[in-house]
Amino acid sequence: MNIVDFDLWARSFLEIDQLRQIDDSLNGIQVACSDSKPIKKMAAAVDACAESIRRAHDAGADMLFVHHGMFWGKPEPISGALRSRLKMLLDFDMALYACHLPLDRHPEVGNNARIADILGLTERKPFGIYHGISIGWSGNLPKPSTLDEILAKILPDRSAPKSVIAAGPREIKTVAIVSGGAPFEALEALAVGIDLYITGEPSHSIYHYMLEGGMNFVAAGHYATETWGVKAVAEKARAELGLETFFIDVPTGL
Repeated sequence: MNIVDFDLWARSFLEIDQLRQIDDSLNGIQVACSDSKPIKKMAAAVDACAESIRRAHDAGADMLFVHHGMFWGKPEPISGALRSRLKMLLDFDMALYACHLPLDRHPEVGNNARIADILGLTERKPFGIYHGISIGWSGNLPKPSTLDEILAKILPDRSAPKSVIAAGPREIKTVAIVSGGAPFEALEALAVGIDLYITGEPSHSIYHYMLEGGMNFVAAGHYATETWGVKAVAEKARAELGLETFFIDVPTGL
């Protein structure tokens, strides 16, 4: 299989073309490798940073699959860090494939769906409207849980969440999830009576709404909430395409 074959496979289940109008990122092939180069080994990472690229190459990857790519829908000079990353990819003849919102919202391999799986959410409903499209999921926990119990599941490395507002019920029954930088979707969760809203990043602006509305809020970290999707795609590529895959962990602490 070459990079074009991989692209066809990814587009067969990720809504890359369907979300083009609302996602500013360049989803799909961002940097191609040689057409004749076979794709046998795929690295997965959250960010297309220099460390991810270097570690992918050192481990013998033919391509790097990321959530946050290098190009975000507007012209940018090929200089500085962007030039260095691009030169590395070209020198290594390694492809870069990015998938942003289509990976957040996918019902099986998406960041939000995988967090919902980890929590065992039932009776799931689409949640978190962005330009008329739902990105996240809401649902019921299999049994009432505390914040500490939930945090232990979504942060298995026991890292500290970026923010916790424990303003809701101690026994949490309902959860809504939108990974990454989506603090204001907490207001949507509050409006429908959710017990706990989970995202990546906090915002000062929502604090008093949570406190006065009586809802729990967790910002578990942008990076921490967005490792799940690329790992799930790597597992799917290994099972369906026979690729050797591995995850590169480059946490930002944010």
